[in-house]
Amino acid sequence: MTLVVPEGMGAAPLDVARQALVPSGWTMSVFARVPSARLVAWAPDGTLIVSVPGSGTVVRLTPGGNGTAAVSVLLSGLRQPHGIAFAGSTLYVAQTHRVDAYTYADGAATDPQPVVTGLPDASTPELGGQYGHVLKSVAVGGDGAVYVSVGSTGNISAEDLTATPPRASILRVPPGGGAPEPFAVGVRNGTGLAIAPDGAVWTAVNNRDNIQYPFDRPYGNAPESSLGQVIPEYVRDHPVEPLAKLTPGRNLGWPYCNPDADVDPGVPGSPQDFSDVPYVRDVQNNPDGRLLDCAGLPPVEQTLRGHSAPLGLSFVDGGLPGEYAHGALVGVHGSWNASPPRPPEVSFFPWQNGGLADQQTLVGGFQAADGSRWGRPVAAVVGPDQAVYITDDSAGAVYRLAPPT
Repeated sequence: MTLVVPEGMGAAPLDVARQALVPSGWTMSVFARVPSARLVAWAPDGTLIVSVPGSGTVVRLTPGGNGTAAVSVLLSGLRQPHGIAFAGSTLYVAQTHRVDAYTYADGAATDPQPVVTGLPDASTPELGGQYGHVLKSVAVGGDGAVYVSVGSTGNISAEDLTATPPRASILRVPPGGGAPEPFAVGVRNGTGLAIAPDGAVWTAVNNRDNIQYPFDRPYGNAPESSLGQVIPEYVRDHPVEPLAKLTPGRNLGWPYCNPDADVDPGVPGSPQDFSDVPYVRDVQNNPDGRLLDCAGLPPVEQTLRGHSAPLGLSFVDGGLPGEYAHGALVGVHGSWNASPPRPPEVSFFPWQNGGLADQQTLVGGFQAADGSRWGRPVAAVVGPDQAVYITDDSAGAVYRLAPPT
């Protein structure tokens, strides 16, 4: 379908007709223009709260009567705010270095109270201004515990795991407050962070780049062993990106073990099975397997293709019709270093027997055959009107995806 662009919202790249792939009978329109829009949460008063790290703001979208919204600034002067979550009338905002809880009432967020401070960012002395995954995400459990994703410093910075507080981890602040403790480790960049309807904590992870071939044999027609080589064809599909259900102390492997979805591991063109994915050793960081037993790690419940770059994660619990009534929504940003590029989309994973079934495309069409893109989804959440609201930081837009009435 052609994206519906209301009058006054047609700034580039929406100044020409854009085609979106949506389920039959569904429609997609521009709800608001918000440059660099990232993560979202619905407030108790029916407004949509959006983080904008690039401008240091959190904005409030007030729905009008014509399928669009008025945009106003809720908070400003923050340090790259990213993760936002509500628990009743309390708004949690994750900046690069801290999480605060605000009282939300009458369209205002006031009286910030620190939940956790001293989180690592580029100002942390030991990091010397270098931090590759500075943005934090936040989720609040049913018991009031606060979960914070703290990304790795870089691609394979193993020292993150022994830092204080640990990086490449999901931290948990107990109900009522207290010192954060690692809830899950080996999480390279768990930007997707959400609580499932059954109370479980899930994360969607951006995995490592430029993985070395981990098998001591030739890759394809190579004349000798390809062990330790960076092979673009192999790198494109490896490692896959976890969508994992977290339990206390779970280790998602980084940087010592990588989830490998190949049915025939190491074979060029092998089909991949993205459910219950086992791990293989990272030959660059764990060559003899002694630093972490990869075979002993629980398989990853679901995964996305390599370099999909999953970002926002949310759950649907009866808010959408038919086959989309229960499951998870993932904003897939698309790859920056795979050729051809992994396309951006909004993915849907149906809820099945307490877990998630295979990935489906809910919204696609953001990327042309030549790899050029007009948009890159970040997050998707169901609104009180049973439509899906999608942020796009590349196009600077928030879309409204509506099922048939």
